[in-house]
Amino acid sequence: MSDAAPSFDVAGRSVLVTGGTKGIGAMLASGFIAGGATVFISARSAEDCKSLAHELGPRAIPIPADLSTRTGARRLAEDLAEHVDSLDVLINNAGTTWGADLEQYPDEGWDKVLALNLKAPFQVVVACLPALRSAVAVRGTARIINIGSVDGLFVPRWESYAYSASKAGLHHLTRHLAKRLAAEKITVNAIAPGIFESRMTSRAFVPGEFEELRDGNPLGRNGRAEDIAGAAIYLASPAAGWVTGVVLPVDGGWGTLR
Repeated sequence: MSDAAPSFDVAGRSVLVTGGTKGIGAMLASGFIAGGATVFISARSAEDCKSLAHELGPRAIPIPADLSTRTGARRLAEDLAEHVDSLDVLINNAGTTWGADLEQYPDEGWDKVLALNLKAPFQVVVACLPALRSAVAVRGTARIINIGSVDGLFVPRWESYAYSASKAGLHHLTRHLAKRLAAEKITVNAIAPGIFESRMTSRAFVPGEFEELRDGNPLGRNGRAEDIAGAAIYLASPAAGWVTGVVLPVDGGWGTLR
């Protein structure tokens, strides 16, 4: 039997991670750097991008961007083109949430969450298509990975209506894009994370809730950096060359309880 290790090799790949400076985004950036990839780290804060890139080393390159508008997505692609001609892996991770009681849930919450969690990934994909197509010309394939959520698969316990709807929409957008781009040899998949420690989860949970979820997880813990990075590296690697249109839960079995 041949050595399977090369099947999971991402060394030398170019990877763009939006929302890449905190939480899951930083975990993804760090994991791909460890795997030998060149990672472009994007977020609104230029200082945060520079700080993490400095921490991760010379293969981490900061590209700050505000993805709240189509112009921001285009500018991100333009800035990326100043560094590389092609993009092997696009990871749409930028996102936000909003919680409020049903009868007080504001239009502002819907607009902000849907704009960043659903519209922005679509706009970034469109803006980055030339770079992804260039990667196909070089390597024969390119990858798009959207970071969804288990809350887009199951009804959450929190009153985060816009968030769960946006992530369910992102999962379906993933399948739609997978169908559209398959002929171009660009695979499109999503990861639906469970509970990981991040700035977003720290804002969303009341004291003790994070520990409660950890203890109630079938595998007895919440997510770690290697869990999310490993799933993304698999989807970005040759091992997943025949995988597209998939939403992969990375939740420690949480979905089995829903």
